[in-house]
Amino acid sequence: MKKIFTSVSLFLFFAVSVSGQNYRSLEADSGLAGITSVNGIDATITISVIYDNYKVSDELKADWGFAILISGLSEVVLFDTGANPDIFETNFRKMKLDASSVDFLVLSHEHGDHTGGIPGFVRMKSNIPVIIPASFSGEFKKKMLRSGLEPVIVNKPAQICESLYTSGEFAGPITEQALVFNTTKGLVVITGCSHPGIVEMLKKIKTDFNKNIYMVFGGFHLLQKSDKEMEGIIAGIKSLGVIKCGATHCTGDKQIRMFKDSFGDDFVEAGAGNTILFN
Repeated sequence: MKKIFTSVSLFLFFAVSVSGQNYRSLEADSGLAGITSVNGIDATITISVIYDNYKVSDELKADWGFAILISGLSEVVLFDTGANPDIFETNFRKMKLDASSVDFLVLSHEHGDHTGGIPGFVRMKSNIPVIIPASFSGEFKKKMLRSGLEPVIVNKPAQICESLYTSGEFAGPITEQALVFNTTKGLVVITGCSHPGIVEMLKKIKTDFNKNIYMVFGGFHLLQKSDKEMEGIIAGIKSLGVIKCGATHCTGDKQIRMFKDSFGDDFVEAGAGNTILFN
């Protein structure tokens, strides 16, 4: 399949100017009209957890941060890069992942525990697009250009490649985007830290995409939440029809245990070195 980044003339992009610098941007709402309650990818998607606060392999290092590699779509996607470039690169190589296959990098938000590993990645692969919220700083965008990555700007929900979308920017204490897969079972949402609020993010995604959410996976940033608050958050997620949950990274140890207890067999374990097969 032809890759969507091979030509600037493809319909998914239009030019925007940010502080005098021209960048490409994903076209808002591109492809969302084609999503139905029953369509979507039905092939196996592989999520390889490269960087996490937890680990499942003694050969890898756990560290505060998050990064996953997604394959099985028409493109190979790296979502976030963790905090430390050396840990990222070492974990990546020990998992025997193929950097040359990565088609683009998507960053959830401009925090060091999600962007700090970029130098480790570009030592293995560069000259690809990095899809970032428009609110990322001008200096960060220029730094990406100097690193050999082309910033591609996101404002609203848009298609990235076949069956894969950005949620668009969520305003909040920290502006953030999530990844959204369209599958035959429902939407699969992957978050970095969920700073704008995990329930609020899922509500908007369900509305924008007009489809039920099957699974949510990633960091939920709930470390300071009490048991009572957690009960409300978990109930809020379940009220949206979410079947499977994989809370990790900044969610909090106690909070993750509460998700495990609530979702039971439908809780999805993360941890650096883990490979999750979704179909």
